[in-house]
Amino acid sequence: MSKKVIVFLAEGFEEIEAITPIDILRRAECDVTIVSITDSLTVTGAHGIRLIADAHFNDMNSFNSDVIFLPGGMPGSLHLNEHNGVKTVVKKQVETGKYVAAICAAPLVLGGLGLLQNKQATCYPGHESTLIGAKITNQQCVIDGNIITANGPGAAAILGFTLVTILQGNAIAEQWKKGMMF
Repeated sequence: MSKKVIVFLAEGFEEIEAITPIDILRRAECDVTIVSITDSLTVTGAHGIRLIADAHFNDMNSFNSDVIFLPGGMPGSLHLNEHNGVKTVVKKQVETGKYVAAICAAPLVLGGLGLLQNKQATCYPGHESTLIGAKITNQQCVIDGNIITANGPGAAAILGFTLVTILQGNAIAEQWKKGMMF
């Protein structure tokens, strides 16, 4: 059975942080659904690149997934944090023991929900105060229980391969790392 990943996209998302992990996950045959939290399926990133989502948030029948992924960027991360539906889904995902991944400034959603208490976490430099209760690290990618955080665009591929390792196993991740010359 294919592992399922839901990616929430908001206006102003960081393109590298969204597209790179999505691409890696799809190459590794994960079932990735890109969900727009805007009024349109077309979502514009922080640098003007438009990405067409697979579904609107309000049209989703279920958010059942192995991973919920929150790309960072500004103001995208703020928009994710302002969306009550996203916060409800993220909180339920963590409470049911399933994975949530967030990169760059997007871990602020987790911090605001109190989900980082005594967890190791990382984020884009300057956003550490938003990781309420976390044990801040300067690592590029951190796994603590079912929460995965990464610190920025340079860690996007690392995060993608980390998710593949979790979902599909190390052998598949290594196969794709080799094939992508990582």
